[in-house]
Amino acid sequence: MWGWLIALVVGGGAVSSVKIIQQGNEALIERLGSYDRKLSPGLNFVLPGLDRVAFQETIREKVLDIPPQGCITRDNVSITVDAVVYWRIVDMEKAYYKVQNLQSAMVNLVLTQIRAEMGQLELDETFTARSQINEILLRELDTATDPWGVKVTRVELRDIVPSKAVQESMELQMSAERRKRAAILTSEGEREAAVNSARGKAEAQVLDAEARQKAVILAAEAEQKSIVLKAQAERQQAVLKAQATAEAIQIVTQALKDDVRAAEAGKVLLALGYLDMGKTVGQSGSSKVMFMDPRSIPATLQGMLSIVDENGKA
Repeated sequence: MWGWLIALVVGGGAVSSVKIIQQGNEALIERLGSYDRKLSPGLNFVLPGLDRVAFQETIREKVLDIPPQGCITRDNVSITVDAVVYWRIVDMEKAYYKVQNLQSAMVNLVLTQIRAEMGQLELDETFTARSQINEILLRELDTATDPWGVKVTRVELRDIVPSKAVQESMELQMSAERRKRAAILTSEGEREAAVNSARGKAEAQVLDAEARQKAVILAAEAEQKSIVLKAQAERQQAVLKAQATAEAIQIVTQALKDDVRAAEAGKVLLALGYLDMGKTVGQSGSSKVMFMDPRSIPATLQGMLSIVDENGKA
């Protein structure tokens, strides 16, 4: 019987001396009330009755939810801020022996740091400089928790909520700024429209003046060309008439060269040329109208013949 009792005591002691630590956790062992060693994940052995597990915790990263906290900004505006902190234990011995109730201590430390940082900023800065505030809080908390064997990896401000009265004032301010920007944009649009309209009218007047100038120049050039062409045509017509008259005289002269009346016939042709010239002069715009008695035409022809005779002798 005593053997069974001894075997039971020995078996119970052997079982109680085995400690299995899960992966991601660590444990602190105290022997006779003082710190002895740290147990790593896996199978570990302790002395029953002498050793005890004083503290066991995970070394994985954990999330610390910071409740909403009232703060006062530098411009005396009341706001409510909450945050979330990511942290992990890097030294299990310090986390247990350097501070009592580690998580509560961290919450109070984070709240204190948030109030301190918000007190240095004005209300508008708390909304625009959130990333800078996160970086400052991370640096300050990591430094403050280092003696506790804690590593703060990330700090994020979630909500920054002003008081209801401040929110109403901000809404009124934003509404006024929107109306101001709308009025400015409207006035700028009207100014640009007026400038564009005036510029368009000026350009239209310039184009109209240039068009009229070109029209006058083209009309003058066309009239000049018309006068030149008319003069050239009249000159060519006169040359052709003169050539025709000369050829007619030559033909008549050749036909009557053996006739004693050939000279008289030539004079008659020249006289007819003078009469034709008078017809041409009479058709001109600056000519004068002369009335001639039909009974005096033979006498007139005789006078022209005498003139031609004198010119021929000369």
